[in-house]
Amino acid sequence: MEKRLAILHANCQGEPLARALCASPEFAAAFVPRVYCNYTREDVPQEALDACGLLLYQHLGPEWGALASASLLRRLPARTPSLCVPNMFFRGPWPLWSGAPGFDYRDRLLDHLLDMGLPRRDILHLYLRTPLAAKYDLDALLAETIATERERQAKTPVPYLDHVLEHFRARPLFFTVNHPGPELIALAAAGILQHLGLARAAPAALAEGERLSALATGYEEFFLPIHPQAAEFYGLAYGRADARYPVYGLERSFEQYAAAYVDCRLAGINDFIGYLQLT
Repeated sequence: MEKRLAILHANCQGEPLARALCASPEFAAAFVPRVYCNYTREDVPQEALDACGLLLYQHLGPEWGALASASLLRRLPARTPSLCVPNMFFRGPWPLWSGAPGFDYRDRLLDHLLDMGLPRRDILHLYLRTPLAAKYDLDALLAETIATERERQAKTPVPYLDHVLEHFRARPLFFTVNHPGPELIALAAAGILQHLGLARAAPAALAEGERLSALATGYEEFFLPIHPQAAEFYGLAYGRADARYPVYGLERSFEQYAAAYVDCRLAGINDFIGYLQLT
């Protein structure tokens, strides 16, 4: 049987999801996946859509113009199957994360202290010692990210949020707010395969995704360190003050990571990822 083209229009989750789907012999026998990166606005050529046998896409609204999901679906040949797939995002362990532009992995408290013009030592002392629960409504911040994710999940028939809420306190499910680990990639792949009516990969393979190189996400080199106070407040089984995290080739404590953040900002460097990789 000739394989059909399966287009995945997705963010950084697209590549590991494609590998996880190909762990299913039925999917691998029927489709050749091709990932188009949505957040870089990579063009999806009409000839690719014309040859497409399956479109898997993360929902994008009308503000994305020609790359909006509705636009892609209009360009898809009639009777070509399509499925909106998960676009997983969760701030749970990182309540101070901010999506403000101009710097990688923004932290709202660190930015506030830096903007006050305090000395480096005072910034780090206040950041590490200030009672977060007295300054921020941590319960409300968790509820906010859950509500936002419920809205995102409503776009896809593939559920994942209940799994996140059931297990995120016991073990890390995300590397960063938008980089789900193998367990969630495997969960999403299993849901997609089930929805498509294809046999899923062996349950043990999907449940133990870290055992399969095919399910490596490609983002294992960086785990966004967790503020120990947040870990304690949310009852996480990980994220203690003595925890060490992979940070682009080094193992760093949360305090060391915070110090690097402050040093990078004080040096006027906006490319924090590049800074971490070089230092």
